[in-house]
Amino acid sequence: MFNMMKTAILMAAITALFMLMGQWMGGRAGMMLALVVALGMNFFSYWFSDKIVLRMYNAREVDDQTAPQFVGMVRELAQRANLPMPRVYIIDEEAPNAFATGRNPSNAAVAATTGILRALSPRELRGVMAHELAHVKHRDILISTISATMAGAIGMLANFAMVFGGRDGEGRPANPLVGLLVAILAPIAAGLIQMAISRAREFEADREGAEIAGDPQSLASALQKIQRYAQGIPLETAERHPETAQMMIMNPLSAGGLRGLFSTHPSTEERVERLLQMAVARS
Repeated sequence: MFNMMKTAILMAAITALFMLMGQWMGGRAGMMLALVVALGMNFFSYWFSDKIVLRMYNAREVDDQTAPQFVGMVRELAQRANLPMPRVYIIDEEAPNAFATGRNPSNAAVAATTGILRALSPRELRGVMAHELAHVKHRDILISTISATMAGAIGMLANFAMVFGGRDGEGRPANPLVGLLVAILAPIAAGLIQMAISRAREFEADREGAEIAGDPQSLASALQKIQRYAQGIPLETAERHPETAQMMIMNPLSAGGLRGLFSTHPSTEERVERLLQMAVARS
């Protein structure tokens, strides 16, 4: 419940930041124009983001004939979670990772890399896929899509601000130094809010995924193993498209620079600790 409240507050914050950027750019008219643009971007993302990301990763759909054990595992977990059966995909990548996509539970898909299928035991893989189904159940994909789109729109407005400057309350050109600061700081603030939203949803998906699987230790073990195996194995598509990193069960991006500050995921150690505490409470 706390993470859901936190997400709502953060979504309100990124929306308010976007509206303020629009108002600063062009007063009331600028705010309304920015809102129209954001709605258009969100509409496109809502309907087509799943197809785009699956194509981006060259994911191939599998079924009971081509991957019977994996598909059967997902079906059993979906039944336990009272969810419709999602489409199931495999991505030919050595880096161990997995994600869920789709605008709602009736139009969801889950995907796993060949690397994660080889690295994990069936019990650990079950914990991972339960985590992804928890994202589907909580409609996290929609929240992530909206937050990413809003953050992108704020960055777009910041670029305009760098070139054209802003307006004060009376419609006059604003101080160019203020404009420069806004153009630099607003995207950073939007990125931090977006990352905080993603981190809150990861904790909640860990908790719900452990409930679906009925085995918190399986997910804890999987997270530890994924972190070990992922070191030194880049997920090239994620490196080229870092906006997709928040979808993964483990941050696929190389560390360095400000990427720790903007990490889409909590630390593996903290996630594992919470899951082990769940396991103790259940015993």
